[in-house]
Amino acid sequence: MEIILESEFDIERGMREFVNKIGNAKVFAIYAGMGVGKTTCIKEICKQLGVVDEVTSPTFAIINEYKTERDDFIYHFDLYRLETIEEAHNIGVEEYLYSGRICFIEWPELIESILPESTVRVDIQELSDGKRKISLHEQN
Repeated sequence: MEIILESEFDIERGMREFVNKIGNAKVFAIYAGMGVGKTTCIKEICKQLGVVDEVTSPTFAIINEYKTERDDFIYHFDLYRLETIEEAHNIGVEEYLYSGRICFIEWPELIESILPESTVRVDIQELSDGKRKISLHEQN
């Protein structure tokens, strides 16, 4: 599935479409270059999913936990600063991934070997005209 974001003002519509398409998926590995819009997309998705907390980049915290209107939690990872998979194990990444709760992972390359089989790969690509193309691929 692909979603094209025409501009930064199209993010609400695009992420609503994303949420409507994800079904029961829980873990999303988000691949994109620096500054392409990973966190911006996650912020809007969380809004669409009823997050009541402020959604911010977990660059320094590595993992942010957000509460939803239904008293559930969504986990948001930014693994850019991790250097080894052992660091991911030490902070308990697997417990989050297999918790049954929604997880959004920025910079997932380091932990690909421990991602659940049902992980959805999300590629965000900046097109030459400034638009963003978001592609979703089920790993199964």
